[in-house]
Amino acid sequence: MSDFPVTRRDFLAASALAAGSLARARADEPVKSTTKPGSKPIGANERITLGFIGLGGMGTGLLNIFKKFDDVAVAAVCDVYEPHVLRAKSATDDKAEAYGDFRKVLDRKDIDAVVVATPDHWHAIPAILACQAEKDVYCEKPLSYRIAEGRVMVDAANKYKRVTQMGNLIHAGENYHRVVEIVQSGVLGKISKTRVWMAGDKRGLGSPADTNPPEGCDYDFWLGPAPKRPFNPNRFTFNWRYFWDYAGGTLGDFCCHIVDPVHWAMGVEYPETVVATGGRYALKDNAETPDTLEVVYHYKKGDTGFDMVWSQTDASSHGFEARGLGIEFQGTEATLVADYGKFELFPEKGVELKLPEPSLPRSPGHHREWLNAIKSRAACSCRFDYGHRLSSIGHLGNIALWTGEKLRWDGEAERVTNHQEANQHLARAVYRAPWTLPRV
Repeated sequence: MSDFPVTRRDFLAASALAAGSLARARADEPVKSTTKPGSKPIGANERITLGFIGLGGMGTGLLNIFKKFDDVAVAAVCDVYEPHVLRAKSATDDKAEAYGDFRKVLDRKDIDAVVVATPDHWHAIPAILACQAEKDVYCEKPLSYRIAEGRVMVDAANKYKRVTQMGNLIHAGENYHRVVEIVQSGVLGKISKTRVWMAGDKRGLGSPADTNPPEGCDYDFWLGPAPKRPFNPNRFTFNWRYFWDYAGGTLGDFCCHIVDPVHWAMGVEYPETVVATGGRYALKDNAETPDTLEVVYHYKKGDTGFDMVWSQTDASSHGFEARGLGIEFQGTEATLVADYGKFELFPEKGVELKLPEPSLPRSPGHHREWLNAIKSRAACSCRFDYGHRLSSIGHLGNIALWTGEKLRWDGEAERVTNHQEANQHLARAVYRAPWTLPRV
């Protein structure tokens, strides 16, 4: 139900780094059992039977990762685009049953867990229904299409005691663990500003004409709860993420990856205020989301708090510190700059840094972590509640852009307190019939 180029560079690079952390969303939060009363636990030596929903490039990549584990059996593959589902079925040596309707996957009693790798607008409904069907869930990032959807996904996971993991696999890497350990050690001094950025040349999208859906595509099902639109190649392929009907642009795509170490290291869950400016200024095509965007988030921490700045350009590959993607912590003693795989330190004049010893528990890998947790019923490091907080950062930045106002955010109530009209963007206004957001 999604359509990525299979050789997506960021996915492959992140997969190579997936050797990370079982650290909890909060360091002081105990890991609780998620076993549902009366449910049959899976033994340590038993196989986990998986179903896959959405088998474009990302879904196919996940299928190829999970099927390699000796204790995994792939029983079902599902996509509304026939070439994708047939490709996936072939990847299982035709052992998996192929479906075009994800509900048939959820109806199967032999399936223990599902992997949801659809476009963003299709994350919530299958994931919630999977929880209600007593299946554990791995869902790609961002967790949801809107904040209100993410909240229901978290509530469903908690109510039905499901083991969940958002596909934020870079969280598991050694590099992010060292970044977090260094920041939390205090050697950088007082941190008043953090920055995350994305820079890339995304020209070439163009403005193709509307046309008929390709053969083998159930386009009405692909649209699902989104508004009815004529078929356009840019809306259907990987580029769907640049249309508001389905996703949140570059911010929605990457915020979970590069905001993650800021939230983790600084020990915060949500900002107090958000303000944004930007637009589609440079690229001439039929996409809708910004190609240029600056968002400033202020977080409460200590007496004064700190700012996080999201900087983005989709029309130039030159980012800060000669990195197209980066995370920066600016402290009074030193500045740390990182990307997915490495970090650098820049001490202030005369400062000698003594780095802390490793202290965070490491992970067997993001995907293995979820499989292990299905058996142990432990909580995953990027379980839905953690993923929801990260995904909300992207949603809030877009809402601030749409309103043109500095928004005050009550993170506990998940409401904007100073701009009532902004709250209308917390949920999809209308779910196209017959689809509705399931109640929990």
